Amino acid sequence: MPVSSPSRPVRPVERIAAPAAVRRRVFPRPGRADRDVLWLYLLTRLAIWTTAGCVGWLFPADGQARQPPSFLSPWRQWDWWHYLHIARDGYFPGQAGPWTAGWDNREAFLPGFPLALRAVHAVVPHWAAAGALISFVAGAVAVLALARIARLLLPDQEAGRRAVLFLLLSPCAVFLAAGYTEALFLALALPAWLAAQRQNWPAAAALACLACSVRVTGVFLAAALALHFVLTARGRTARRAAPWLLLPLLAPAVYGWYLHTRTGDWMAWKHAQERGWYRDFHAPWEAWAHTWKAAFGEVQPTGYALMWQAELLAMLVGLVLLVLLVRRRRLPEALYIGLTLWALGTSYWYTSIPRSTLLWWPLWTGLASWSLRRPAVQSAYVCVAAPLGTTVAITFLTGRWAG
Repeated sequence: MPVSSPSRPVRPVERIAAPAAVRRRVFPRPGRADRDVLWLYLLTRLAIWTTAGCVGWLFPADGQARQPPSFLSPWRQWDWWHYLHIARDGYFPGQAGPWTAGWDNREAFLPGFPLALRAVHAVVPHWAAAGALISFVAGAVAVLALARIARLLLPDQEAGRRAVLFLLLSPCAVFLAAGYTEALFLALALPAWLAAQRQNWPAAAALACLACSVRVTGVFLAAALALHFVLTARGRTARRAAPWLLLPLLAPAVYGWYLHTRTGDWMAWKHAQERGWYRDFHAPWEAWAHTWKAAFGEVQPTGYALMWQAELLAMLVGLVLLVLLVRRRRLPEALYIGLTLWALGTSYWYTSIPRSTLLWWPLWTGLASWSLRRPAVQSAYVCVAAPLGTTVAITFLTGRWAG
């Protein structure tokens, strides 16, 4: 008697079907699942660019304007100017520096994104267009890597698309399209993590080194990679790769040396963070108390207070995620999240934690896993996150503070 075929044929998961040589590649040949993810990415890019265009028409800087601003004008906000000034003029133009009155503390920003911006600007003359192009290409790489990480963790081919959907519709997803560091960091960090899962330690270390040049979060990634190596490396051949794990430290070491040669201060990066963004050390409970007062103490305008409330909520989400990762013995990812929360939660008050959630890939894969068990999770998430994301996008694109 012939065996009937299943009603829903399931495509084989790539990591099971592929030979060992292919599994060790950081990016195997794109398959149908990857094309679905890229199509979703393009659709969300179209949505965010449409929002930016409408913002330019509806909320011009001059309320009496008869002509809309250029398409790229809404994207030139806040940190973008720091990256632009570094890429165009360097860190210490005309012998200016921390000793100069009105200094902008630009050395607080790592050189990876400004260097990429300067390189792309050699081909794309418009600075804002160059920044947008970097984020566009980097975002595509990042979502492909995230989808593959999700498919490695979960046995369902739908997992990758869902993880990417949760990321791209997250409340702070506008920063993946802006000329900011989030997309570029993810384009380096996620393939690094993917390479580590496939025991390709030289590739993982090289990508993590580049990630360390983009955001300080790269150091936390390097720590997670080291712990993953300790927990998974077996055999003499694997242990010979251990020296590669020192490579990510090269980027912060070189940048620290450069700042020392110009300022005489080995801690110039940290001191710039303290001067410009109140990131001097405070106990975690003090940081929580200061942020709570800004959020609910009626000492800030309502718009700012709402942003501080978002900071508190993001911290709570991070703490829940950390507990879940520890309980499930996913210790390398827990180390990455824990170090990130410690760094963000020990300043005077919380700053940019909602943006940092974009970099928490265990959050997006965890939501994908949850939604596969409970399909209503995806619908609920979309209904809540989509309007929040639109609100944050409009806040950022109109030049209001969005952290």
